[in-house]
Amino acid sequence: MREIHLQRVAPAEIEARSMEIIASELGERDIPAPQLAVVKRCIHTSADFDYADNLVFSPHAVERGVEALRQGCTIVTDTQMARAGINKRVLESFGGRVVCFMSDPDVAAEARERGETRATVSMERAAGLEGPVVLALGNAPTALVRACQLMEEGRLRPELVIGVPVGFVNVVESKELLLSMGGEHIVARGRKGGSNIAAAICNALLYLASGDRRE
Repeated sequence: MREIHLQRVAPAEIEARSMEIIASELGERDIPAPQLAVVKRCIHTSADFDYADNLVFSPHAVERGVEALRQGCTIVTDTQMARAGINKRVLESFGGRVVCFMSDPDVAAEARERGETRATVSMERAAGLEGPVVLALGNAPTALVRACQLMEEGRLRPELVIGVPVGFVNVVESKELLLSMGGEHIVARGRKGGSNIAAAICNALLYLASGDRRE
Protein backbone atom coordinates (compact mmCIF):
# COMPACT_ATOMS: atom_id res chain seq x y z
CA MET A 1 0.00 0.00 0.00
CA ARG A 2 1.31 3.44 -0.92
CA GLU A 3 2.34 5.50 2.08
CA ILE A 4 0.38 8.69 2.57
CA HIS A 5 1.94 11.62 4.39
CA LEU A 6 -0.64 13.71 6.21
CA GLN A 7 -0.15 16.99 7.96
CA ARG A 8 -0.17 16.41 11.72
CA VAL A 9 -2.83 18.56 13.35
CA ALA A 10 -4.19 18.02 16.86
CA PRO A 11 -7.96 17.39 16.86
CA ALA A 12 -8.61 20.55 18.87
CA GLU A 13 -6.71 22.60 16.29
CA ILE A 14 -8.39 21.30 13.13
CA GLU A 15 -11.21 23.85 13.10
CA ALA A 16 -8.89 26.75 13.93
CA ARG A 17 -6.50 25.73 11.17
CA SER A 18 -9.39 25.32 8.73
CA MET A 19 -10.63 28.82 9.54
CA GLU A 20 -7.14 30.21 8.96
CA ILE A 21 -7.07 28.60 5.51
CA ILE A 22 -10.53 29.94 4.72
CA ALA A 23 -9.56 33.46 5.81
CA SER A 24 -6.41 33.29 3.70
CA GLU A 25 -8.24 32.13 0.59
CA LEU A 26 -11.04 34.66 1.03
CA GLY A 27 -8.47 37.43 0.81
CA GLU A 28 -9.50 41.05 1.27
CA ARG A 29 -13.23 40.72 0.63
CA ASP A 30 -15.31 43.54 2.07
CA ILE A 31 -17.66 41.48 4.26
CA PRO A 32 -18.80 42.97 7.60
CA ALA A 33 -17.44 41.00 10.57
CA PRO A 34 -20.74 39.51 11.85
CA GLN A 35 -21.69 38.38 8.34
CA LEU A 36 -18.17 37.08 7.75
CA ALA A 37 -18.55 34.69 10.68
CA VAL A 38 -21.60 33.18 8.96
CA VAL A 39 -19.90 33.02 5.57
CA LYS A 40 -16.83 31.31 6.99
CA ARG A 41 -18.97 28.75 8.87
CA CYS A 42 -20.81 27.87 5.63
CA ILE A 43 -17.52 27.48 3.76
CA HIS A 44 -16.11 25.40 6.61
CA THR A 45 -19.12 23.09 6.38
CA SER A 46 -19.13 22.74 2.59
CA ALA A 47 -15.61 23.65 1.36
CA ASP A 48 -17.49 25.79 -1.17
CA PHE A 49 -16.25 29.36 -1.49
CA ASP A 50 -19.29 30.34 -3.56
CA TYR A 51 -20.99 31.14 -0.26
CA ALA A 52 -18.81 34.22 -0.01
CA ASP A 53 -20.77 35.58 -2.99
CA ASN A 54 -24.21 34.01 -2.88
CA LEU A 55 -25.19 34.61 0.76
CA VAL A 56 -27.55 37.58 1.00
CA PHE A 57 -28.15 39.27 4.36
CA SER A 58 -30.89 41.71 5.23
CA PRO A 59 -29.54 44.78 7.05
CA HIS A 60 -29.97 43.47 10.60
CA ALA A 61 -30.19 39.71 9.99
CA VAL A 62 -27.23 38.64 12.09
CA GLU A 63 -28.03 40.99 14.95
CA ARG A 64 -31.69 39.95 15.00
CA GLY A 65 -30.77 36.27 14.89
CA VAL A 66 -28.29 36.61 17.75
CA GLU A 67 -30.82 38.55 19.82
CA ALA A 68 -33.52 35.92 19.20
CA LEU A 69 -31.18 33.12 20.26
CA ARG A 70 -30.25 34.95 23.44
CA GLN A 71 -33.97 35.33 24.16
CA GLY A 72 -34.39 31.56 24.06
CA CYS A 73 -36.13 31.27 20.70
CA THR A 74 -37.42 28.16 18.98
CA ILE A 75 -35.57 27.20 15.82
CA VAL A 76 -37.82 25.42 13.31
CA THR A 77 -36.10 23.29 10.68
CA ASP A 78 -37.51 21.52 7.64
CA THR A 79 -35.37 18.38 8.03
CA GLN A 80 -34.24 16.18 10.89
CA MET A 81 -30.72 16.48 9.46
CA ALA A 82 -30.66 20.23 10.05
CA ARG A 83 -32.12 19.73 13.51
CA ALA A 84 -29.40 17.20 14.34
CA GLY A 85 -26.64 19.51 13.14
CA ILE A 86 -27.51 22.46 15.37
CA ASN A 87 -25.54 22.81 18.62
CA LYS A 88 -28.36 22.14 21.04
CA ARG A 89 -26.21 22.51 24.16
CA VAL A 90 -25.53 26.15 23.40
CA LEU A 91 -29.11 26.75 22.26
CA GLU A 92 -30.52 25.16 25.41
CA SER A 93 -28.17 27.25 27.57
CA PHE A 94 -30.20 30.25 26.41
CA GLY A 95 -33.47 28.44 27.11
CA GLY A 96 -34.09 27.74 23.43
CA ARG A 97 -34.95 24.61 21.51
CA VAL A 98 -34.98 23.27 17.96
CA VAL A 99 -37.97 21.44 16.49
CA CYS A 100 -38.80 19.73 13.23
CA PHE A 101 -42.39 18.76 12.52
CA MET A 102 -41.65 16.81 9.33
CA SER A 103 -41.74 13.37 10.98
CA ASP A 104 -44.80 13.97 13.15
CA PRO A 105 -47.53 11.43 12.31
CA ASP A 106 -50.28 14.05 12.46
CA VAL A 107 -48.38 16.27 10.04
CA ALA A 108 -47.96 13.38 7.61
CA ALA A 109 -51.64 12.44 7.93
CA GLU A 110 -52.85 16.00 7.33
CA ALA A 111 -50.54 16.42 4.37
CA ARG A 112 -51.93 13.25 2.75
CA GLU A 113 -55.52 14.28 3.40
CA ARG A 114 -55.04 17.75 1.93
CA GLY A 115 -52.74 16.72 -0.91
CA GLU A 116 -50.03 19.04 0.41
CA THR A 117 -46.40 18.45 1.31
CA ARG A 118 -45.36 17.78 4.88
CA ALA A 119 -43.18 20.86 4.61
CA THR A 120 -46.22 23.03 3.95
CA VAL A 121 -48.09 21.65 6.97
CA SER A 122 -44.95 21.97 9.09
CA MET A 123 -44.84 25.72 8.49
CA GLU A 124 -48.46 25.98 9.58
CA ARG A 125 -47.46 24.21 12.79
CA ALA A 126 -44.65 26.73 13.20
CA ALA A 127 -47.20 29.54 12.97
CA GLY A 128 -48.84 28.19 16.12
CA LEU A 129 -45.71 28.36 18.27
CA GLU A 130 -45.43 30.86 21.09
CA GLY A 131 -42.41 33.06 21.64
CA PRO A 132 -39.70 34.12 19.22
CA VAL A 133 -39.11 31.82 16.25
CA VAL A 134 -36.25 31.44 13.78
CA LEU A 135 -36.91 29.43 10.61
CA ALA A 136 -33.95 27.42 9.28
CA LEU A 137 -35.06 25.99 5.94
CA GLY A 138 -32.43 24.10 3.97
CA ASN A 139 -34.34 21.54 1.95
CA ALA A 140 -37.93 22.20 0.94
CA PRO A 141 -38.85 25.19 -1.24
CA THR A 142 -42.50 24.44 -0.43
CA ALA A 143 -41.70 25.17 3.22
CA LEU A 144 -40.19 28.52 2.29
CA VAL A 145 -43.09 29.44 0.02
CA ARG A 146 -45.66 28.55 2.67
CA ALA A 147 -43.69 30.46 5.30
CA CYS A 148 -43.75 33.52 3.04
CA GLN A 149 -47.51 33.18 2.56
CA LEU A 150 -48.09 32.89 6.30
CA MET A 151 -45.87 35.91 6.91
CA GLU A 152 -47.82 37.92 4.35
CA GLU A 153 -51.05 36.91 6.09
CA GLY A 154 -49.64 37.98 9.45
CA ARG A 155 -49.94 34.48 10.89
CA LEU A 156 -46.20 33.86 11.15
CA ARG A 157 -43.75 36.48 12.42
CA PRO A 158 -40.28 34.93 12.62
CA GLU A 159 -37.41 36.93 14.01
CA LEU A 160 -35.25 35.62 11.17
CA VAL A 161 -35.73 33.38 8.14
CA ILE A 162 -32.74 31.33 7.00
CA GLY A 163 -33.77 30.46 3.45
CA VAL A 164 -31.25 28.06 1.94
CA PRO A 165 -33.16 25.21 0.24
CA VAL A 166 -31.09 23.27 -2.27
CA GLY A 167 -32.07 21.82 -5.63
CA PHE A 168 -33.57 22.58 -9.01
CA VAL A 169 -37.38 22.77 -8.82
CA ASN A 170 -38.83 26.00 -7.39
CA VAL A 171 -35.68 26.54 -5.31
CA VAL A 172 -34.52 29.80 -6.90
CA GLU A 173 -38.09 31.08 -7.09
CA SER A 174 -38.79 30.42 -3.40
CA LYS A 175 -35.66 32.31 -2.37
CA GLU A 176 -36.48 35.26 -4.62
CA LEU A 177 -39.96 35.36 -3.09
CA LEU A 178 -38.45 35.69 0.38
CA LEU A 179 -36.04 38.38 -0.81
CA SER A 180 -38.96 40.37 -2.25
CA MET A 181 -40.83 40.42 1.05
CA GLY A 182 -38.46 42.28 3.33
CA GLY A 183 -38.08 41.14 6.92
CA GLU A 184 -34.85 39.80 8.35
CA HIS A 185 -33.37 36.98 6.29
CA ILE A 186 -30.23 35.13 5.30
CA VAL A 187 -30.58 33.60 1.84
CA ALA A 188 -28.25 31.46 -0.28
CA ARG A 189 -29.17 32.86 -3.66
CA GLY A 190 -29.34 30.37 -6.51
CA ARG A 191 -29.51 26.58 -6.37
CA LYS A 192 -27.03 25.94 -3.59
CA GLY A 193 -27.84 25.37 0.08
CA GLY A 194 -28.95 22.37 2.07
CA SER A 195 -29.68 21.17 5.57
CA ASN A 196 -26.00 21.32 6.47
CA ILE A 197 -25.86 24.98 5.44
CA ALA A 198 -29.01 25.80 7.43
CA ALA A 199 -27.44 24.19 10.50
CA ALA A 200 -24.10 25.92 9.86
CA ILE A 201 -25.78 29.34 9.80
CA CYS A 202 -27.61 28.57 13.04
CA ASN A 203 -24.36 27.48 14.66
CA ALA A 204 -22.52 30.58 13.46
CA LEU A 205 -25.21 32.72 15.10
CA LEU A 206 -25.12 30.60 18.25
CA TYR A 207 -21.35 31.00 18.56
CA LEU A 208 -21.67 34.75 18.08
CA ALA A 209 -24.39 34.83 20.75
CA SER A 210 -22.34 32.79 23.21
CA GLY A 211 -18.92 34.32 22.68
CA ASP A 212 -17.79 31.19 20.81
CA ARG A 213 -18.83 28.85 23.60
CA ARG A 214 -19.47 25.33 22.29
CA GLU A 215 -20.80 23.57 25.39
